[in-house]
Amino acid sequence: MISKAKLKELAVYKQQKRCDDESVFVVEGVKMCDEILSANLPIKVLCATNLWFSKHNFAPNNDTFFEVDSEALERLSGMKTPNEVWMLLDRSAVSEKLRHSSAEAPLILALDHLQDPGNLGTIIRTADWFGIRHIVCSHGSVSCFNPKVVQSTMGGLLRTTIEYCDLPHYLARCGKPVFGALLDGESIWGGKTLSLPEEGAVLVIGNESRGITPEVQQYVTHRVTIPNLGGTAESLNASVACAILCAELCKTSISNVNEGLEP
Repeated sequence: MISKAKLKELAVYKQQKRCDDESVFVVEGVKMCDEILSANLPIKVLCATNLWFSKHNFAPNNDTFFEVDSEALERLSGMKTPNEVWMLLDRSAVSEKLRHSSAEAPLILALDHLQDPGNLGTIIRTADWFGIRHIVCSHGSVSCFNPKVVQSTMGGLLRTTIEYCDLPHYLARCGKPVFGALLDGESIWGGKTLSLPEEGAVLVIGNESRGITPEVQQYVTHRVTIPNLGGTAESLNASVACAILCAELCKTSISNVNEGLEP
């Protein structure tokens, strides 16, 4: 079993600042930790119950892998209900695995000062669903290694290249059409169908309350909006809006591919 001293040493990683300072991140729960194992990422520390070790044919070694009881796991965990296994990993392990991912994918997501961890995690999961492998975030956006983000990606974090940069500078140099989700934009269900240009595009999703900043808006070449059919809600959740727009853009891309396959 894990010693009290080691448990105290690891419990500090519940603090986001400590993780940021050491460039590490925490992964919890059977589903996410299985994703880590499948990706063959190096693990700094693993703490798990006897049940988890038995099911995964691992053995604790009191060096990297530690057996813990439910009480110890609760002390380590940032979750309301700890779930069998806790891991600590270097952030560079994910970055290194994904650094060769293409930035020339048909659709790139750009997030302008997104703040809510749940929104970012859901957007990464959505991107994974649609095969979007590159997300660009403005400085000031929530960290993709925030524990709530990591958990809500459901493994998508391990398959998506995420970079933080000066977003206006990136858009000025990207060489692609830039779609921006704006309330005063053209309806995606209007006379002109929303379609993905042959050269690809960047889709910008703005801050949850303020939308896309003026600095970023100046580089938006296609202002689009999702019609408010109910007429009562003030706005859509950022991750929901992102999913709808991704579905529309990817739908036209697939349609174009299928048309090219017709005899």
